[in-house]
Amino acid sequence: MRIDIITIFPDYFTTAFNYSIVKKAIDKNIVNINIHNLRDFTKNKQKSIDDYPYGGGAGMVMNIEPIFNCITKLKKEREYDEIIYLTPDGETLNQSTSNSLSLKENIILLCGHYKGIDHRVREELITKEISIGDYVLTGGEMPATILSDSIIRLIPGVISDETSALTDSFQDNLLSPPIYTRPENFNGWKVPEILLSGNSKEIIKWREKKSIERTKKIRPDLLD
Repeated sequence: MRIDIITIFPDYFTTAFNYSIVKKAIDKNIVNINIHNLRDFTKNKQKSIDDYPYGGGAGMVMNIEPIFNCITKLKKEREYDEIIYLTPDGETLNQSTSNSLSLKENIILLCGHYKGIDHRVREELITKEISIGDYVLTGGEMPATILSDSIIRLIPGVISDETSALTDSFQDNLLSPPIYTRPENFNGWKVPEILLSGNSKEIIKWREKKSIERTKKIRPDLLD
């Protein structure tokens, strides 16, 4: 998979993808992440990429030209499955979306700033808009990192035990069951005996039951 990220703060990503599972995926050439500085695609001497909004009002708006220039250059080099804009008013990211995007070959992530981008970009160039929640951040770099992480970990070969991702919360619209490890008894707090029994069928039943119980208690909306 190839992920191209368009941003005005390329240095943000210097360390963002330099840890843990994502770094291993990059080192294994399972995923190729490319960062593009939007200021390299503007023609003005000041390298500015924003201007005042038509109609007045507070805040600045990201210009259409540098975004168009960058996306056009990338599209001339390869075909893209999705061109995604990270924005608070996009569709809320969920596991189903991450699952779907993990099957793509090439995607572009556009990080917004200020009051957002010229709406013509959204109308003519963007194929999908994604939000990581009903709140506003100072920019799209963190959402782009979160989205990338949620996608990359699902690609075959990234996690050593691929079945692990299949039992995560939200994969079946359920929260994951409780998990435990050694020691069996800590301060009198004991691991459920069923998990020590070695009875695989009963353990699966127990986990399914606990998943449903936790979902009903914490996220009943998932069961609607």
